[in-house]
Amino acid sequence: MTTKRNATTGNEMMTDRMAGMANVLLGGAPRVSDTRRRIATTTPRHLAAAVLTLAALGCASAQTPAPATADDLVARARGIHERVITLDTHVDINPGNFRVGQPNYKDRLNTQVNVAKMEEGGLDAAFLIVYVGQNPSFTSEAYARAYNQAIEKFDAIHRLVDSIAPDRVALARTADDVRRISAQGKKAILIGVENGYPIGDDITRVKTFYDRGARYLSMAHNGHSQLSDSNTGERDGKWQWNGVSPLGEQVIGELNRWGIMVDISHPSKQSMMRTLQLSKAPIIASHSGVRAICNHSRNLDDEQLKALAKNGGVAQLVAFDAYVKERAPDSPARTQAIAALRAEFGLTGGGLGAGAIQQLPADKRSDFQRRLAELNRQFPPPPRATVADFVNHIDYAVKLIGIDHVGISSDFDGGGGVEGWSDATETFNVTLELVRRGYTEAQIGKLWSGNLLRVLTDVQRVARELQQTSAVGATR
Repeated sequence: MTTKRNATTGNEMMTDRMAGMANVLLGGAPRVSDTRRRIATTTPRHLAAAVLTLAALGCASAQTPAPATADDLVARARGIHERVITLDTHVDINPGNFRVGQPNYKDRLNTQVNVAKMEEGGLDAAFLIVYVGQNPSFTSEAYARAYNQAIEKFDAIHRLVDSIAPDRVALARTADDVRRISAQGKKAILIGVENGYPIGDDITRVKTFYDRGARYLSMAHNGHSQLSDSNTGERDGKWQWNGVSPLGEQVIGELNRWGIMVDISHPSKQSMMRTLQLSKAPIIASHSGVRAICNHSRNLDDEQLKALAKNGGVAQLVAFDAYVKERAPDSPARTQAIAALRAEFGLTGGGLGAGAIQQLPADKRSDFQRRLAELNRQFPPPPRATVADFVNHIDYAVKLIGIDHVGISSDFDGGGGVEGWSDATETFNVTLELVRRGYTEAQIGKLWSGNLLRVLTDVQRVARELQQTSAVGATR
């Protein structure tokens, strides 16, 4: 396993005071050497809760003997979290946070992920997402607007790595890039495209996106695209293509040819199964859950998980509350209050998460967040899913399809987060829960990044082979 850093850097965020607090909570004496560990990213409340849980619960897996004490277990988890490369495959962004010369993504903003919070929580790499919402119009004008929106987000990400924080982050285009950047003590930034709608009817844009750094692309989002059906068709049983469109079939071929992973997290089951037939390379689900645990159309059933594993791909399971655990519905009073708040701010679609906030002008966001906090105090929402609930999805998938085909994602700043992993500063809690359940360091390394990086390498190998075959054919 690649060691992520060889010496203490100025970006190590844990202070002596926090290290002392962590050790006191664990029953030990403060040690200055512990300041390099990122356990400090767990707040005392969460850390204390984790330790109490460890004392009360036994190891759920017989993969490795349980540590003798909670102290030993946490210390073991610290070391593993330091050594493995932690990679989150789905983090949404707002281009407004990527401006030079003002508070921006390098700072500790009020976002779930930014460079400061990645450093604080020991999150080594992240796919920042070029997301464009689905437009029901399949016209050249609508495609042009979507393409421009996509380019705006590509440009924002490149500003981050080129101008805003080149000393702290770097763009990764290959698995080796991720390992090299992490070994340098920087954060690796990768790019994913959520929704193929901006491609329009011009498949040459696949190569454009590749050149700009895109390393995965989803064929659809919430709503059928010109490329494939979406999972949202389950709501009314209406489908556009009964899977993948003829244009979508061409796009899958182009994604294979240029080395971009095909993402099936939002497309329909029928679209996914057709994609598996068409793709010459492994595919991924960048942020989905296990449907057997939480019956949501965004999640993957057993047939889908097995097919993904047979393809050599990986299911990046997501810590998104609504996809992790089915909750009791909101009270009528809360439902009414939410509807009134949404109407007041002119919000469309569902939910009150990050997606809703991004619809608002900057001058209205703070007021909306204040009002939402008041609403939540007056009408508390049902209990959120926890890190333990999230890792239940990992356990299930590992048992069903094997450790080599499961990974981790958050969907932070796009609605993601569970109790205990509510932002990047709490990333250690996931590692801690995996260690508690008996996963080995090698297995945790696969879950956090190894499996996804393997798929990326395989996809790029297939692309080189396809390009070589094409070149040979052109010379005959």
